[in-house]
Amino acid sequence: MPTVPILMPQLGESIAEATVVRLGIAPGDSVRADQEIIEVETNKAIMGVTTLCHGIVAEIRAQEGVSYSVGTLLGLLDVTPEEVTRTGVDTLESLEAKRVATHQSVSPSRAEANLHFALDDNDDYEEAPAVVPSIKGLPVPAGTMGAHYISPRMRARMNDLGLREADISAVAGTGAGGRVTVEDLEKFLASLDAWPSTQASSMRRAVADAMRRSWTRPLATVGFPAILDRVLEHRRTHTPKPGLTLYVLRAFALALMENPTTAGYLIGDKIVHPRSFDIGVAVQIEDGVVVPVVRKLDQKNLRELIAEYDDLVSRARRRRLTEDDCQGGIATVTNFGTFGLTLGTPIPLPNETLILGIGAGVKKPVWSTQVEAFLPAIVADIFLTFDHRVVDGGGAGVLLSRVAELLQQPGAL
Repeated sequence: MPTVPILMPQLGESIAEATVVRLGIAPGDSVRADQEIIEVETNKAIMGVTTLCHGIVAEIRAQEGVSYSVGTLLGLLDVTPEEVTRTGVDTLESLEAKRVATHQSVSPSRAEANLHFALDDNDDYEEAPAVVPSIKGLPVPAGTMGAHYISPRMRARMNDLGLREADISAVAGTGAGGRVTVEDLEKFLASLDAWPSTQASSMRRAVADAMRRSWTRPLATVGFPAILDRVLEHRRTHTPKPGLTLYVLRAFALALMENPTTAGYLIGDKIVHPRSFDIGVAVQIEDGVVVPVVRKLDQKNLRELIAEYDDLVSRARRRRLTEDDCQGGIATVTNFGTFGLTLGTPIPLPNETLILGIGAGVKKPVWSTQVEAFLPAIVADIFLTFDHRVVDGGGAGVLLSRVAELLQQPGAL
């Protein structure tokens, strides 16, 4: 009877691995075509691995809680020859034949390369090894000197351990000029054996990697007070009620539309301007943040955006976003005021120049020129963090004040 492999699929253009969170099948189970059999977690969502044909589960090689790269063999299905003919699915035998025929290929695909590795290990088709997490947080001891120059030997050892430069900044160096040696690193790692630790999730590692890449740029933050009374009054008159973040998303998009160069991205000696005013919204989930993108904010009014926005946020909290839901944003809005925070310096994603943060609303006395007296008002400070290579403080201030001005006209949003 032919055997069909269950492979870790390519779950998105930028996703190279996923962690198995639930196995929905066991050896001997009968499965149908397109049945979700394994639940996996990527750095953005929880997704399902489905079958390509009818069959009987012969073997499960995946383990819950373990990460596997794209193309890794997760299990095996016994299928009938008729089912293979009907669906055209590849069997282990046909894949091995393809591997031999294309052995001299210069540039196989990632999935093919991973599968070849799995099939080349031995004649029993052992699966590729689990992915080792690339980011491991280290506790920071007091009074350390930090790391400077990294020798080739030290770099090789860090690569073996899956460590980055930020991970060894906690290590006190004893080499020349405070250099961290391999011996310093080994001693430090050995001292951590007694420390409590937990395994970093895929989400946590993805956030850490994104923030590390973002921090390679000169980032700066400016703030501006925004009076929210008119927004809150406008919100009370609508059913369903738009979220405060949606008002800010719409105002931010309109402000960027007036001066799109502020959302440009510097590539070499060119600033690439946005093609569409699609802005992400940061949604806090367990152990991380996901950023689904709200599309064409400059073309849709507030009422037209409510259902789309609510659906995106709901799916984000349930980890049911697709890869497309999280791509193509030119900036991000994050409402950390929902946690009672009044001040923050958010960090933009590596592929974006701007992120706008919203603090919690606080009742404050605000001077009214109409009555020439202080009147109580709900004020929230809004903050804009920007890539200082693209935007200067003055330009960022003008953009932020324009967002605050547009929030005083909620009916026009």
